[in-house]
Amino acid sequence: MADAWLVVGLGNPGPDYQRTRHNVGVDVLDELCSRAGVTRSRHRKAVASVGERRIVGGPKVVFAFPETYMNRSGGPVASLMDYYSVPIEQVIVVHDELDLPLGTVRLKRGGGAGGHNGLKDVIAARGADFIRVRVGIGRPPGRQDPADFVLKRFSGTEQQELPFMVDAAADAVEHVLRDGLVPAQQALHSP
Repeated sequence: MADAWLVVGLGNPGPDYQRTRHNVGVDVLDELCSRAGVTRSRHRKAVASVGERRIVGGPKVVFAFPETYMNRSGGPVASLMDYYSVPIEQVIVVHDELDLPLGTVRLKRGGGAGGHNGLKDVIAARGADFIRVRVGIGRPPGRQDPADFVLKRFSGTEQQELPFMVDAAADAVEHVLRDGLVPAQQALHSP
């Protein structure tokens, strides 16, 4: 296996989408970069910005921020996988998850897109056998369209929860990188 991991934060580019539910993957990657002391810069071969860091005694980690809209995330992910020679098994995608309560973080490998257009595009580009860090944003209230809900900013009360959920998701990524998926799942998913 390659000596590199690719960690991708899904989101939409630009200030209009910052701090929205759909961009929680970007928020988690920002936290990981901050913890690692990594600054990101525009990649010369992919429509993405990246930051790189070698974990002491461990692998090289590439933190990737696709600079395309969410539904076009597959192209940048595929380009970065090729550039860094990262196999699909060593790709971690951090994304928002409607089907989990707000603040819940879950790990899994593979599966379908579940209506998430960013995941759908990554799967179409490279297959589904990557690790997902699913960050719960909850379901929309009443009959609100999920597409509108994910593009809204968190409410004032939810904003207070945001740092905790971002920290929990960043911790989960670090646990996977340090110990592997199964030990990280056991630690995170145990009651």
